[in-house]
Amino acid sequence: MTCATSRRSNHNREDALGIDHEITDEELVELVRDAGEGDLRPFDRLVERHRGRVLANCRYLTRAAADSEDLAQEVFLKAFFALGRFEGRSSFKTWLQRIKINHCLNYLEKKRRHPSLDIDDPDIGDLEELHVAPDAERRVQMGSERERIVFVLDSLAETLRVPLVLRDADGASYREIAGELGIGLSAVKMRIKRAREEFRSRWLDAFGDPLSD
Repeated sequence: MTCATSRRSNHNREDALGIDHEITDEELVELVRDAGEGDLRPFDRLVERHRGRVLANCRYLTRAAADSEDLAQEVFLKAFFALGRFEGRSSFKTWLQRIKINHCLNYLEKKRRHPSLDIDDPDIGDLEELHVAPDAERRVQMGSERERIVFVLDSLAETLRVPLVLRDADGASYREIAGELGIGLSAVKMRIKRAREEFRSRWLDAFGDPLSD
């Protein structure tokens, strides 16, 4: 699908909702507030605009393919019930991003408190059944670039993957990441530097060619 076709498709959906496609996120928020509980179409439009990115980043942050749909839905539910506290000092996109980050970090914290099976554990890391089969890796090589990115991100330790995604996918500043993760600014910079090096190295090992810009 071309960009032009995609834009026409989005505009058609907006027309079906009776919403001008030129309207901003912040104006949609005001429409949601004015409509009360009777008309969810403005919020549905916000979900349409941001769902793809929220879903993908929930997947990148948590490495939980099976839970990413639920996590994304929970992010939008939290956003809906918190709209009364949206003050417009930042864009809706940035505000939603913070909700998503906090929700995903809480999810990871719960997983750490109630672990199931950690393949990074040296006591179980050598179990043959936990290793990716060569055929599976070859199938990944045949997939899209996005699938390859997910494959490599999933191979990174959480301490490297999370700050890398926050910086390079979410566009968070080093200071914002330090605040979210509760670590020092120098530690954030060091982890992101190491994460990028690890990502490039693992990408080359898996696919041979460097990641395209």
